[in-house]
Amino acid sequence: MHAVVLHEFGPAANLSYESVPDPVPGPGQVRVAVRAAGVHFVETVMRAGAASDLAPPLPELPAIFGGEVAGVVDSVGPGVGQEWLGRNVVTARGGPGGYAELAVAEVDELHAVPEGLGFEAAVAMVVTGATTMGLLDVAELRPDDVVLVTSAAGGVGRLVVQYAHEMGATVVGAAGGPGKVAAVRKLGGGGGAEVIGVDYGEDGWADEVRARIGGRRVTVVLDGVGGEKAAAAFELLADGGRFVSIGSASQVEFVPDDAVLAERGITYRNALLELLGNPEARPDQERRSLAAAAAGRLTPAVQSFPLAHAAEVHAALERRETTGKVVLVP
Repeated sequence: MHAVVLHEFGPAANLSYESVPDPVPGPGQVRVAVRAAGVHFVETVMRAGAASDLAPPLPELPAIFGGEVAGVVDSVGPGVGQEWLGRNVVTARGGPGGYAELAVAEVDELHAVPEGLGFEAAVAMVVTGATTMGLLDVAELRPDDVVLVTSAAGGVGRLVVQYAHEMGATVVGAAGGPGKVAAVRKLGGGGGAEVIGVDYGEDGWADEVRARIGGRRVTVVLDGVGGEKAAAAFELLADGGRFVSIGSASQVEFVPDDAVLAERGITYRNALLELLGNPEARPDQERRSLAAAAAGRLTPAVQSFPLAHAAEVHAALERRETTGKVVLVP
């Protein structure tokens, strides 16, 4: 089979598309003919050889990244029933090894792909969607909230915007560049209140938010960027509001000062750390996410690329040039 292999930590160009032996499923495992493999930003950090508290340990080399896989079961290991053969499945914990034409996964970690949901959407929802469900559980959004979402054009950000908008909240989506802002605005659909899109790459974006929400104050920030943009979003937050960290795409963590939080009555929660501390909830979040997508309540944005272009995809992710969930297709 073909796979994308990392032999040395470093730049994206170190990812090599090459032939490797076919994997063989062991006891309790299946082999999946991969139709879509998800790419996660944290994999670019790991590929570079950088350690992070929010990233898994660095793998032994050579390594094949990818734990998010959707496809068709083509082989089963000892102890796995033959009824699994030919099933359309998706898993969030099928790796490492997903950047390949064939991948092995534990049968207990599989979900059936719901009827009507494509492989690429399924692989987006089983991780990005499930993470979104968990983050939203932490945020406890209400219809009367004014919600500011940073990194709103990203995979998680788009789903958060859709969810908040559907429930009736006032939603401001901040993203970088005219194309991404236009995509965020479209998340409001054809009816109901608009999704307010702002470009946080422009000076004065915070003033634009204040003007666009008409004298109201932001009651909830869901921040996926960190750094200076998170600090600016925090200043937009009303006293008594909630600041929920849902990522740090800038790789610069933002943590508000405890004294300021106390003085202003603001609640700060690092939702990603809370999710990591509650792994038991993950399977339910995955099921809810897949069901929401199959029912049309949430629609992931997916950018698909050939598996052989994985190196270029990693480089584009690092330059923040992608929109939505990035998927490799063998």
